[in-house]
Amino acid sequence: MTRIWVLIILFIPHGVSSQEKPETRELIGQVGNRSTLLVLHSAREADGSLRLTGEYIVLPTLLRRFVDGESSPEIGVTTLREGTTPILFGREPTGELRGTLRGGTFKGMRYGPGGQERERFEFSEEFPAMAEYGATVHCEARDAGYSTSLAYAVEAGKLKSLEWRSSVSPAGHSCNVTAAEQRAFKGGLQFASGRCNVTLRDLGDYVRVSAESCSERCGSQAYLEPLLIDRRGDCRLLRPETR
Repeated sequence: MTRIWVLIILFIPHGVSSQEKPETRELIGQVGNRSTLLVLHSAREADGSLRLTGEYIVLPTLLRRFVDGESSPEIGVTTLREGTTPILFGREPTGELRGTLRGGTFKGMRYGPGGQERERFEFSEEFPAMAEYGATVHCEARDAGYSTSLAYAVEAGKLKSLEWRSSVSPAGHSCNVTAAEQRAFKGGLQFASGRCNVTLRDLGDYVRVSAESCSERCGSQAYLEPLLIDRRGDCRLLRPETR
């Protein structure tokens, strides 16, 4: 199945020998002067360092880069190699992010493949509040045997209705989520249907919609890919590196 897509996204780290369950964090910020979403999956190693994998998506162009690396314990010195495929081992990197990951922020310098300084970057886990957000959206997207439709109405940050469907061919399995409960959520909006959570994040020119823990609403081979909603209410798939 084709994988599209800086957002950083969700995903499972490659080659992790951690003793803890992997944690996913989303950060919003800038690479140079370009708005970017970064999604990182971390697992703690025996020596206290963090093993990191994930991706970033440059939002103006939807350029996507996968990353992997590590962050040192305590001071958070972090190096992430970047490339055009989820598996970076044995491949020439397109660049490297070197900086400090600590206290919900990641900032430093992006280097080119030859080690030359390219541009500064800074990310934060603090997303804009959506208490005043309002929209009525009904959109569809499809790619490589996967199709989805999303309809929701939000007024002044309050959910009026939400229905999200998807189907996977040729298996014919589907998901159907209808959310009725709104949960308190910092840096976005979150709606629930049983254990299933649907989260909206404000990315500036887009709203990102993602689902978590929704297997009970889906057939055995079905899933819900993250979506980006633009200012016109159109949606496009934001595909993670793995399901």
